[in-house]
Amino acid sequence: MLALKGLCEPRIEPEVVFGLREAPPPGCSLAQLVAAVDWVAHGYEIVHTHFPAWKFTAAQAVADGGLHGLLLVGHRVRLDAGAAPEAVMASLAGLRIKLYGDGVLKDQGTGANVLDGPVQALLHFVNELRATPGAPALQAGDVITTGTLTDAWPVAAGQTWHTEIEASGPLGGGLKGLKVRFE
Repeated sequence: MLALKGLCEPRIEPEVVFGLREAPPPGCSLAQLVAAVDWVAHGYEIVHTHFPAWKFTAAQAVADGGLHGLLLVGHRVRLDAGAAPEAVMASLAGLRIKLYGDGVLKDQGTGANVLDGPVQALLHFVNELRATPGAPALQAGDVITTGTLTDAWPVAAGQTWHTEIEASGPLGGGLKGLKVRFE
């Protein structure tokens, strides 16, 4: 059960979540970035907004706290420090997901929906964060979401949502679908 209390117009976003083993080095390569990742998981970001009908500008979204409401992280798949970066990248970019609300298929997506893949999205985030004056540095233990793999769908108390995931490569069979009931 996940309580939606305090959230305005909540929506569910199925995402890929990374946990860092160490801070990625400045100007890191793909191999260095993947080596910095401790684990990968499927998760749900529950986003919300105080602006009616989700009508707002980018500046208003920032002023509203970036839309983040809650994060539910599923089964964590550990990455070996020597994991092949190209294989991890291909596995996550090729990931396929189905999103169900109360047993009804609502949407389907792939890892490639987020900047061509979650690893690419993570690399973009790392580079942009480092280029932002005054931004905090990433560190071991940080958790990063990479963007929704499907459209964001409205959720309400009493509903049950779940996902089914298909992935190949080093993460095939490790990433699991996730089920949540809202109250």
